[in-house]
Amino acid sequence: MKRLFSFALIAILFSPIAKADEGMWLLHMLKQINEASMQNSGFRLTAEDIYDINNASLKDAILRLNGGSCTAEVISSQGLVLTNHHCAYGAIQGFSSPEHDYLTDGFFAMDKDQEMHIDGFEVSFLVRIEDVTSKMLENVTDDMSEDDRNTLIGKNQDALIGELQSADTNGYQYEINSFYYGNEYYMSVYNTYNDIRLVAAPPESVGKYGGDTDNWMWPRHTGDFSMLRIYADKDNNPASYSEDNVPYSPKRHLNIAMDGVEQGDFTMVMGYPGSTDRFLSSWGIEQALDLHNPSVVEVRDLKLKTMKKHMDADIAVRIKYAAKYAQTANYWKYYIGQSKGLRALDVHYKKETIEQEFAHWVNSDEARKAEYGEALELIESFYNETDATAKADAYALEAGLIGSDITLFAVRFARTAPGLFSQDVNQVEGTKAALHGLCDSFYKDYDMATDKDLFINLLTKYKNDIDAEFLPSFFSIVDAEYGGSIALYAEDMYSSSILVNEDLTRDFINNATATAEEAPKVGISLPKGTTGSSTPSLYDDLAVQAAMSILDSYFASFDNPSQDKFDRGYRLFVRGLREMQPDKAFYPDANSTMRLTYGPVGDYSAADAVHYDYITTANGILQKKDNTNPEFIVPEKLEKLIKAKDFGQYADESGELVVCFIHGTDITGGNSGSPVMNGNGDLIGLAFDGNWEAMSGDIAFEPELQRTISVDIRYVLWIVDKFAGATNIIDELDLIYSKN
Repeated sequence: MKRLFSFALIAILFSPIAKADEGMWLLHMLKQINEASMQNSGFRLTAEDIYDINNASLKDAILRLNGGSCTAEVISSQGLVLTNHHCAYGAIQGFSSPEHDYLTDGFFAMDKDQEMHIDGFEVSFLVRIEDVTSKMLENVTDDMSEDDRNTLIGKNQDALIGELQSADTNGYQYEINSFYYGNEYYMSVYNTYNDIRLVAAPPESVGKYGGDTDNWMWPRHTGDFSMLRIYADKDNNPASYSEDNVPYSPKRHLNIAMDGVEQGDFTMVMGYPGSTDRFLSSWGIEQALDLHNPSVVEVRDLKLKTMKKHMDADIAVRIKYAAKYAQTANYWKYYIGQSKGLRALDVHYKKETIEQEFAHWVNSDEARKAEYGEALELIESFYNETDATAKADAYALEAGLIGSDITLFAVRFARTAPGLFSQDVNQVEGTKAALHGLCDSFYKDYDMATDKDLFINLLTKYKNDIDAEFLPSFFSIVDAEYGGSIALYAEDMYSSSILVNEDLTRDFINNATATAEEAPKVGISLPKGTTGSSTPSLYDDLAVQAAMSILDSYFASFDNPSQDKFDRGYRLFVRGLREMQPDKAFYPDANSTMRLTYGPVGDYSAADAVHYDYITTANGILQKKDNTNPEFIVPEKLEKLIKAKDFGQYADESGELVVCFIHGTDITGGNSGSPVMNGNGDLIGLAFDGNWEAMSGDIAFEPELQRTISVDIRYVLWIVDKFAGATNIIDELDLIYSKN
């Protein structure tokens, strides 16, 4: 990569700072909407090279991980897969122990027989996308109530998927998603593989370098990658784990470009962005800033401090809670940044301006007034009516359901357990297997002392911060029987609940097969043990009572009659906006379906007198080094390699090793692990983060500031080759040495 001074000077003096390109585009619409723009920007292929249902295309190399939590890509003819370190973090943790701490030390399989199967991990290939709007909205009318509308759409969906599944001989999965707030519907068809094995993961000192301090920040020096492999049966079809399975042979895998990037280079990202709110109203902004975001930040701050106390005291607890801590911290910092960005960029005012333009357009025509006149009024009314409960709703989730581990486990266990009491032997056995599976995943990462502190601290905060009328019903039991003390309730619960004890829980599963009279129900459909029965009753379990009570409160927010105003108001508003601006290409909000975004490599000015270059190098790793700080430890071998500039073929033309780069593409959560490709469709990097100054980007895209942070593919390969010595992996790859 040439970075000569003369070119840099010309860029500064005569070229504008690169702007990001907004849009998360649907693949089957690229030909119609984006192909010409992409080609004018440096794309050298065609829309059919990206998405083609009849021939192999780039979509066949892109994977959805675990239902959309992350993205990955196939990078060899032997089913080798690349994704982020943090996307495989739970799997790496699952293989780790104090004796074999792969989180700290890393893992690299030097041969395929060393690759480790990951339980519960799956990858899905997109087969095709299909517009099913007319089928989903068949017989749906605008004068229907929202309940009637949703019921009919649900029936239409069930009928369509049922018809497709009955005729399917491939074992495909069919998913229908709403787009543009229920104005359009598209079906994605997937082929899913679940024999996935861990191939490579760098140590945390590489894969998480910078930790929470650098999270969402630029400049960045994080080697956020891991490698997996897909295994299939002898016919290349999905199959459960078996030693007889063989590496998957892909329809398409990505070649790897070795030339790096320069300012202004075209990049594109394909993946599965999870959720955005680009149509959010000014009233929605207010509720987020004043109520929702501060609540999430406060609760997660307490949760992080509680976990860290126990993790710092015990290495076994640190390993068990590493993934949970990282997941909690990620969106704790995200909401801090989002609130700061929304205020700094005055997004509320920008939303008000759009709403005023919309209102003027609607009111200037009687037909439009009849069709869209109620849209903004409905939206405003929804937020006015839900402001009182917004904080309580956030606490029900953050402090309640996902606060302590026992709460969500109790919900899942209790909602599955009724099958134990069925008259159908097959259902009983299936339920036992499902419950034992829940136990397998829960207890391996569970520490009762840590969980007890989380339960006490978070539910005490819940009780103190939320008005009594919005609290779950079990808090009244705390008041009446435990003097209002969550700590006393917890003492009783953690000493009596079977769910905190793996042996007792599994014994319950194995022996709770006798038919029993059904108990009175408080949000839970479970039989109560008959008098004299040796089978304990989950109805009496304090963990279940607390958990199901919290679940009831959480579900109540979805049953709010104001929700109808939200659904109808936004559906009309978005439909009207698209009609108001017929020449504008509107992309739908992210919803975990495959999208493409494109834009240039580019530096940016973060604030007054603050300007950031578009790459970082290995020199920055040593500049940040602080081996007294767990977030900035540099292993001795890594330091020696960098100081010796032993970069081999992975150096740029100046002899430096590029670690990360930034580019103006439009991503969000779920895009983690997405491939960054050049104009030829070759892999140049791996997307893993966004930048702090544009944290409001999920709501309002800022082209001057929005940047995707990606690890350079050459740094990934350097770690695999020079640091780990896993040349067997390098030998699998197709390396391309010319962009032209």
